[in-house]
Amino acid sequence: MAHTKATGTTKLGRDSESKRLGIKLYTGQKAIAGNIIVRQRGSAFIPGKGTRKGSDDTIYAVSRGVVGFTTKRKTTFVGKTRSIKIVSVL
Repeated sequence: MAHTKATGTTKLGRDSESKRLGIKLYTGQKAIAGNIIVRQRGSAFIPGKGTRKGSDDTIYAVSRGVVGFTTKRKTTFVGKTRSIKIVSVL
């Protein structure tokens, strides 16, 4: 007869791999064309001058320059105002 209990399985052993989202280049850093500036889900940041938005909402540089972040007040279609964050390469 065995003196140690059989090892069971656990339901907590799974976790998804992290997606490494977030800001990759900050204000004042130099960017070249193709550099990823922000990885995001949804549109928390909006592309400005010198940047474009990819199919997975990633914002990347299309020209060489210095990264800058600005905020702007925008009125929604309901009439509420909200602050939007704009990423640009100047």
